[in-house]
Amino acid sequence: MKFIHLSDIHYLANAQTVRGIDPRARLEAAVSSISANFADAAFCMVTGDLTDRAEAAAYLYVKDILDRLAMPWHALIGNHDIRAHARAALPDLPWHSDGFLQYDLATDAGRFIAMDTVREGHDEGRLDDARLDWLSRRLDAARDTGQDVYLFMHHPPFEIGIKWLDGMNMRDGDRLAAVLARHNNIRHLFMGHVHRPCHGSWNGIPFSTVRALAHQALLRPDDTSARFIRENPAYGVVSISDGAVVIHDHSFLEESAPKD
Repeated sequence: MKFIHLSDIHYLANAQTVRGIDPRARLEAAVSSISANFADAAFCMVTGDLTDRAEAAAYLYVKDILDRLAMPWHALIGNHDIRAHARAALPDLPWHSDGFLQYDLATDAGRFIAMDTVREGHDEGRLDDARLDWLSRRLDAARDTGQDVYLFMHHPPFEIGIKWLDGMNMRDGDRLAAVLARHNNIRHLFMGHVHRPCHGSWNGIPFSTVRALAHQALLRPDDTSARFIRENPAYGVVSISDGAVVIHDHSFLEESAPKD
């Protein structure tokens, strides 16, 4: 099974730019590239920060562009999004009655579980008791039916080695780790928020992030304040088989063939 991983669109309404980058042009280019080259993907997953300032019009523009994809799309919110604004503009997403945007998807590869890590009014994330209980029930159901699990969230629940980003990761990652430790069928954790590719494993669970569609984070581990660069964006092309999860980070603005 194949799917696409997008993250951190940071869309702004009224043709505004983010750090000199036009998020509309970036998103339209990504959607065109995905539809032209990977139309056989089962769906596209967007792991948060759909907008930069949570404007109602920005959400509507994002929906309009993502709806042009040749496959369904699913989304999470990030720390730049506001639940009430996103829910008002995107009511068809699977919102819970408590306001959280988290859900699970049955796929040919197993169960895909999307978690809402947003802590309103804060850049760092959190999973409270209610959200952890919901996740535990979903994991138990997947285990009882013999399904593999793939997890999606905006905030990393651990330090990635860049000081300013580690100051705004998901708090209480040890509580999430304790829930996950009771299950041996979790194959991969996909995240946003980092604005750069980062791959490895956490407590034995493989993880990956993807470049933002907007600006990218500069890799300077000791920086204590945010540093961004105009490195090209990318999306992830993820292929899942019985024995492997293979991820290609596709820099879609560089698709032209090299000159001889």
